[in-house]
Amino acid sequence: MRIAKITATTVTTAALALGLAACGSGEQPPSSSPSAAASSGPAFAGKTLSVWRLGDSNPAAAKYMEELNAEFTKQTGAQVKLEWIPWPQVADKFAAAATGTGPDVTEIGNDQVPMWQSQDALTPITDIAREGDRSQIPQNLYGYETVDNEIYAIPWGAGARAVLYRKDWFEELKIETPKTWDELVAAAKKIQAEKKGVDGFAFNGGSDANHLLAAFAWSEGGEYAVKEGDKWVGKLTEPAFAAGFGTYTSLVTDGLSSKANLTQNTTDIRTRFANNKVAMYLTAAWDLSGIEEDSKGKLKGDKLGFFPLPAKTGGVAPSFFGGNDIALWGTTQQADLGKEYIKLATSKTWADRYAKEGGLLPVYPDTLQAMNEDPAQGPFAQAFAKAKAFPADPNWSEADATKAVLQNAARAVIEGKKDANTALADANKELEEILNQ
Repeated sequence: MRIAKITATTVTTAALALGLAACGSGEQPPSSSPSAAASSGPAFAGKTLSVWRLGDSNPAAAKYMEELNAEFTKQTGAQVKLEWIPWPQVADKFAAAATGTGPDVTEIGNDQVPMWQSQDALTPITDIAREGDRSQIPQNLYGYETVDNEIYAIPWGAGARAVLYRKDWFEELKIETPKTWDELVAAAKKIQAEKKGVDGFAFNGGSDANHLLAAFAWSEGGEYAVKEGDKWVGKLTEPAFAAGFGTYTSLVTDGLSSKANLTQNTTDIRTRFANNKVAMYLTAAWDLSGIEEDSKGKLKGDKLGFFPLPAKTGGVAPSFFGGNDIALWGTTQQADLGKEYIKLATSKTWADRYAKEGGLLPVYPDTLQAMNEDPAQGPFAQAFAKAKAFPADPNWSEADATKAVLQNAARAVIEGKKDANTALADANKELEEILNQ
């Protein structure tokens, strides 16, 4: 595998992104003109573009894609073949496509860009990344997407996580929305006392476990690893990370979450939440439609709510700087047509809709700023304002998902196979070996 050198561009907070935008010219860059794309339309008549979307479709997402694709066809004359890739299948599907035939255009998690770029699975789109509406997207949102001064994906929607909770249970038991970690623990225990067999706050030990662990570790000032020269140095054994790791494992050892569900990820937890088995868990707004479907319409917005995850040390815990990008696949034979699709999808109108209708945060600063005043989206905007990122290295996905380094360490502690110091020391060694391959 060819390891790519990541540029010095770092992933920083949305607050900085907004600040950078505010410091610029008051003039708005010109919007992408539909006629510009349409002018090349006849050349694409009769062609078909294959597009991958990640996750399970839902009515809102399906409607968005239907309207986006109809507009694309109107402007270019080309048809779109859309395929939805369920999250549990994404890694295998991408791996197979990297060595064979993939889509022309794909949605992709922002932290996955360095890994797939290193395998030549993505085509540079630097020439369209900063033109038109996209010039409004803050440059510092391109930290994962920029490799060797080339841009391989364009931010489509930003991801932050907050605590989803059973608002109806809180009202029934006269529980105030938690603003501190102690209040969250007290709320979880009160619910568990009244509703048997319920996880007060669900432990995530599955494929996306580090979104929860990271929030605890970062709130203590911890880091996974830092780049020193050309080498990654693990920081898992340092006191700050260890403190956050302790809070993470205490969800189970202190009884807030069942020991029977140590390997469940957010999708698994969502299903249990929809079936009245979870009171609170860390996730994003995109889970709401799935919960309504899984509960057969019994759990809707009026019974649910979000609040920022409190840090044990006080204030709001940092959220993972996540999000979804859109990229041009490395083996596409229709690069020009694929770029037209990406340009349309990431124009302000369609990118704002993608984020809002998909439960993500918008990448355009003025739209994001407005969400601070939104009762539903405010918790995510607050969490995103302190967002941080995982190590920007092509091999992070191997440590995170494939080898499950931290997940295994946590299970070893919870199951009594290792003490925390030993588990973290072993994990630190493995993490360094993976990142420095």
